[in-house]
Amino acid sequence: MMAKEKHDNKETKREREAKDEREAKHGEHEAKAAPEAKHHKAAAPPQAGPKKPVRVEKENFRGIVRIAGKDVKGEVPLNRALIRVRGISHTLAVSAGAVLHNELAIDPKTRVGELSEDQIDKIDKILQNLHEYKIPAYLFNRRSDYLAGTNRHVIMNDLIFENTQDLEREKKLYTWKGYRHSYGQKVRGQRTRNTGRTGMAVGVLRKAIIAAQQAAKPGAAGAPAAGAAAAAPAAGAAKPAEKKAAPAEKK
Repeated sequence: MMAKEKHDNKETKREREAKDEREAKHGEHEAKAAPEAKHHKAAAPPQAGPKKPVRVEKENFRGIVRIAGKDVKGEVPLNRALIRVRGISHTLAVSAGAVLHNELAIDPKTRVGELSEDQIDKIDKILQNLHEYKIPAYLFNRRSDYLAGTNRHVIMNDLIFENTQDLEREKKLYTWKGYRHSYGQKVRGQRTRNTGRTGMAVGVLRKAIIAAQQAAKPGAAGAPAAGAAAAAPAAGAAKPAEKKAAPAEKK
């Protein structure tokens, strides 16, 4: 009995010591957390980063500029404005930007709205005659022109006019391209079994076709009579016999 009581007393002592340690640790944690919370509450809000500089527009800045017959926003750089002109591709725009930089000393990254009227007129003249400058010939859209026989490059309305003239010439000559163009079919050798159909939809019969098929049936109202159909072959069979008999009479 004495051993049990001693053992119980030891357990109670250990439990009390453990409880005291937990309480002491909890108190220390609360004491540490309290100043941190006060510090967080008293902390000043984070300062905002440096503001972006506000761009001040010039007095002569224009919102919309017309380049080679195309209206472009003034905020667009020159090298991107050239791409929006009909007939100038991404690759040709790079070469045209280099030509403008060499001839007019205009940076291709300059915004279009900052350019003067005199500069815009000079840019239009250069774009209308790109074939006169040092640009690779494979970038032009009229190589070995049909009428002039030289390498040319046309843009905007001139390009539309040249394309329509080419199509009309192909149709008049009735070449294979012209034949396909005149019937609205694909020109470059594509397949037309499933795509490019211009008639009725695939697998659908129109009402007129269905009515014609029903009229062609033997029991239909518009179908020819059976007797008339049988008499027609008989009349046709008699003619060959007469033709054979004629040579015998001559002999």
